[in-house]
Amino acid sequence: MVEMKVNASELKGDLIGKLSDFLKDKTGGEVSTDGKTVTVKGEGEALSKKYVRITVKKFLHKNELTDTFKVIGDEEALKIKERKIVEED
Repeated sequence: MVEMKVNASELKGDLIGKLSDFLKDKTGGEVSTDGKTVTVKGEGEALSKKYVRITVKKFLHKNELTDTFKVIGDEEALKIKERKIVEED
């Protein structure tokens, strides 16, 4: 069984619940939420790190959050990080 964690600590409101539901629909895996972390467990290619990353990006795009957030991967988990906005002088 493969387990992927997505750290969504920077998302606000009910977006973590929506992310959890979106991942459950798209991956078909067992999805649980623990505070600000969404964990996806299951078998097969639907739970590869690359597929989960792309699915989280699709979620951000669907909710029009791509200008505000980005997905960063490290060795054992993915993290949704707020983009730094560069202000022009």
